[in-house]
Amino acid sequence: MAKKKKTTTNTPRKKITFSLSKQQKILLGSFLFLLGLAFLFSFISYFFTWQADQSEIGLLAERELQTKNWLNKFGANVAHFFIYDGFGISALIFGFLVTLTGIYYFFDYTKKQLLKFWFWGLLLMIWISVFFGFFGEKTTLFSGIIGYETNDLMQDYLGLVGAMLVMIFILIVYLVVRLKLTPEMAIDAFRSSKKQIESEFVADKKEVANVENDTGEYDEEEEEEIPEPYIEERITPPAPPVTEKIILKSDVEGDVEMEVEQAPEEEEIENISAKLVKDFGEFDPKLELGNYKFPSIELLRDHTAGGSITIDQEELEENKNRIVETLNNYKIGIANIKATVGPTVTLYEIVPDAGIRISKIKNLEDDIALSLSALGIRIIAPIPGRGTIGIEVPNKNPRVVSMRSVIASAKFQNAEMELPIAFGKTISNETFVVDLAKMPHMLMAGATGQGKSVGLNAVLTSLLYKKHPAEVKFVLVDPKKVELTLFNKIERHYLAKLPDTEEAIITDTAKVINTLNSLCIEMDTRYDLLKDAMVRNIKEYNTKFKNRKLNPNDGHHYLPYIVLVIDEFADLIMTAGKEVETPIARLAQLARAIGIHLIIATQRPSVNVITGIIKANFPARIAFRVTSKIDSRTILDNSGADQLIGRGDMLYTQGNELTRIQCAFVDTPEVADITEFIGSQKAYPDAHLLPEYVGE
Repeated sequence: MAKKKKTTTNTPRKKITFSLSKQQKILLGSFLFLLGLAFLFSFISYFFTWQADQSEIGLLAERELQTKNWLNKFGANVAHFFIYDGFGISALIFGFLVTLTGIYYFFDYTKKQLLKFWFWGLLLMIWISVFFGFFGEKTTLFSGIIGYETNDLMQDYLGLVGAMLVMIFILIVYLVVRLKLTPEMAIDAFRSSKKQIESEFVADKKEVANVENDTGEYDEEEEEEIPEPYIEERITPPAPPVTEKIILKSDVEGDVEMEVEQAPEEEEIENISAKLVKDFGEFDPKLELGNYKFPSIELLRDHTAGGSITIDQEELEENKNRIVETLNNYKIGIANIKATVGPTVTLYEIVPDAGIRISKIKNLEDDIALSLSALGIRIIAPIPGRGTIGIEVPNKNPRVVSMRSVIASAKFQNAEMELPIAFGKTISNETFVVDLAKMPHMLMAGATGQGKSVGLNAVLTSLLYKKHPAEVKFVLVDPKKVELTLFNKIERHYLAKLPDTEEAIITDTAKVINTLNSLCIEMDTRYDLLKDAMVRNIKEYNTKFKNRKLNPNDGHHYLPYIVLVIDEFADLIMTAGKEVETPIARLAQLARAIGIHLIIATQRPSVNVITGIIKANFPARIAFRVTSKIDSRTILDNSGADQLIGRGDMLYTQGNELTRIQCAFVDTPEVADITEFIGSQKAYPDAHLLPEYVGE
């Protein structure tokens, strides 16, 4: 009997990531903070007690032995190691760095800035230690052994002058790179000090002159002479020049004197904000999560089975002949016909013979559908801007549009938009990208299972791939409790919620009402900030804040966009009614300028759900397949949504013509991978908190 071969499968090793919980960070921060204080107390005490404790250094095992250091034997030995055997007086910097590290871990600040503190702090510590090595023939408390020996080594190879030049260069690097000092700043400081010295000198000179005039010693000849008027020399601080008045006297008696007044010149005031930008650069809202990485395109899957669109010439020719034959049966001649193949639908553009009425072709929609044996045929008569009549016919083998192909497209990657959303591809196979900030709100409707939830996922995925957590926040309302659950993983990155709320994704109707009213408070607060900043919209406000023209002490701060997504809006209207409709209508009317945008989805677009007040403020609308013409007219103010073929086939309008789009497909595992990738990165301490609202 033959032995079975053992097959071993190499399973990829899991990447080990080192991360601390909040409690661990607090404990580590507390320990480092207290350790840093212990170092500082030991170092300071060492400068007063080092001579008395010199003989006890190294005798840690002797319990009866006591030292003068404030931290006894531990302090004496640690201080001796860092100061005498180490860096001298500059070892104090090490104690400050350890204390600062404890503070950063305790409050969970970003560690990028901490690394800079450590780098420049250690460089300064070594520089000071080596610098004091110039002033002693042996090791001192100011230089330490490391500083003295390093200085001695530099002088052996470079000489005294060379060693000093190296030290000066390192000092210049520190001043320019770390302290952002420039030659202009040094010149300005020199000029201001020079002016101050000159003004003090002139003031002293004036006092001496006054003292000499008050002595009373003068000659008789000087008494007979006509005394010259005393002109007092005054030094005035920089201010707008005093208006100069010149009186012109005429030689002819009786003429009126004319007074000429010179207009003052306005003093040029230094632009403080420009100076701040020059010294510190523009404010960067992304700095707190400076190491944040956007999701990789590899997290999305390619659902396109056949790659690019394949044109079935036989199918095209067959459909063309049937369309021509059907129209000829009703004595409608065709001058020209053109086909554009899309992912799921082919558009046949026809040019009828002269004298044919468009309405005659429009009325044959059902007859053409019967002859082609196809569902979802839509006639566009005429196509806006083309002068042709369009007949949209579903393909026999529709192609899935994957979110990967849409996100990777140049149109989306190069989109210069505030809130770019990639919905999918049009009939002409072009990626369809729109800006939510310009919509400014969107209404979405469709029957169950026609792609509405996938459409919401496409919207959120587009924003996650394009916007940093500092730039946009989501308020997610999910009455079904299962559609948006996956986005819980990015709570501390992208989600906004009410204070003292456990779940960021809202499922309870009472909390929905409080959240909507809280957004109204946020809207009013933002408008007050825009009023104080004297700007008209959020883009101008954030630009002004990044250019450091707004003072944070006056309540100004960077404003992220807030996107409110409500799924199953009909359920909320049934349970809450006016309590939900009123704040939504107010937000829809006013919230555009301050960066709050609404996306409302429902599977029942009836007039008692999508009321006139809501429709009037939602110019951008998306309709997936609906069950009746009435529903189509309710959502689009036009028919056509009842003729769609489902599975992501949708119509989009923004107040003008309808655009047929195949919505990009993003599957649940893909959303899970994206949120898992984002959630595993460093986040803010908590979700973005909305203003607190207390119900009546």
